[in-house]
Amino acid sequence: MDRRTFLAASASAAGAGLLVAPGRAAAAPGDTPARYTNSLIAQRADPHITRHTDGYYYFTATAPEYDRIILRRATTIQGLASASETVVWRKHGSGDMGAHIWAPELHFVNGRWYIYFAAGSTGDVWKIRPYVLENTSANPLTGTWTERGRIALPLDTFSLDATTFVVGSTRYLCWAQNDPAVGTGTNLYLAAMSNPYTITGTVARISVPTYSWETIGHRVNEGPAAIQRNGKVFLAFSASATDSNYCVGLLTASASANLLSASSWTKTATPVFATNAATSQYGPGHNSFTVSEDGRSDILVYHDRSYRDISGDPLNDPNRRTRVQKLYWKPDGTPDFGIPVPDGATPVRLRSNNFPDRCIRHWEYRARIDPNVAPLADSQFRIVTGLAGTGTVSLESTNFPGYYLRHRNNEAWVDRNDGTAQFRSDASFYQRAGLADSSGASFEASSAAGRYLRHYNYLLVTQPVSTATDRADATFHLE
Repeated sequence: MDRRTFLAASASAAGAGLLVAPGRAAAAPGDTPARYTNSLIAQRADPHITRHTDGYYYFTATAPEYDRIILRRATTIQGLASASETVVWRKHGSGDMGAHIWAPELHFVNGRWYIYFAAGSTGDVWKIRPYVLENTSANPLTGTWTERGRIALPLDTFSLDATTFVVGSTRYLCWAQNDPAVGTGTNLYLAAMSNPYTITGTVARISVPTYSWETIGHRVNEGPAAIQRNGKVFLAFSASATDSNYCVGLLTASASANLLSASSWTKTATPVFATNAATSQYGPGHNSFTVSEDGRSDILVYHDRSYRDISGDPLNDPNRRTRVQKLYWKPDGTPDFGIPVPDGATPVRLRSNNFPDRCIRHWEYRARIDPNVAPLADSQFRIVTGLAGTGTVSLESTNFPGYYLRHRNNEAWVDRNDGTAQFRSDASFYQRAGLADSSGASFEASSAAGRYLRHYNYLLVTQPVSTATDRADATFHLE
């Protein structure tokens, strides 16, 4: 079936209400993509954002002084950036919970709020163990936080980064811990819970740092974060030292499997999220997951630094900052983390209106539409103020910052901005309501009135549009 035959068949199916992109819910009219501005919050590491049923997003993270637990709330993720910060708990003056207050997470369990965090002792700052606070108030920024104490673990060793999640009817606790019998560093452990601060039954060691990318500087598996989809449980975790080598790996298990069996879990052989020098993002990790304001997108929350080189111990460098970006999903149902995107506006993908399994991407700098784009960042563009100004926009490549989608000889390419007036003109477009679907977008060349970006034989060109097929080819949905 050639392209035009497929198009006719697609139009017929669409008329019957049958054309839906594989693995993607049909877009509601007027939907807008999840877009934010990075970095979100300076000097806040190990970030955790949760969206509650009261309409608020709640934020907590490690403060660089390692002496307190803070909370913020806002009705939008971006709003957390300017939300006032409340200190809900401070370290003890002596003894346990008196040092290294790390990695708090806020969870709502059985009608109460709980904060899971790690802390050392004033007598030994490296005697780090997991602890729990409880609050019965509807708003966790108010009310009283009661210390429920230390989570009792079978081993009394260095342990941190506790998180909790439910699969089926079972609530689990996952954490990082050193076992001297295994060796140096930290492994990941999982156990069921009898209440929000007590584990019960079998404790499973589900991951040990063995790959080279998990053992740079230190042997590390830590910072677990769970997300569930397509009948699977995905457990992201962070590895290696907390400098530019810090990165994210992924464990996967079937939701119907025995999660307390290490054999149920499969680890990626390479990191799923790592330093990207092109975007100036270094050591991304210790992530959490939340959802967009419209509930249609999963959002990756993490910290990183904007520079590679650190003087002294990375733990003494205060500039890990909170960032967010959309988490995408591959056709096989697994998450696609992509790369840590550049600072500023987060990028979007532009999905074809009439070939909804295909997105605009660059391939050897030529712009085209393809399905199943890998790497993901080849199909991500930042929509920024037009290089030519005057109400236009430009589409900047995510993995090649400084390269823009532009037309030359009526073909669309992704080229480096050479600073000329000609380039600024060629790389600027008027963003219009979608010519075939007003919930989408069409892009008219600012220097060639009436010529729109459209695909033809899967390549992007600028051409006049007159027919229904032209208008469909020139319409894209931002996601």
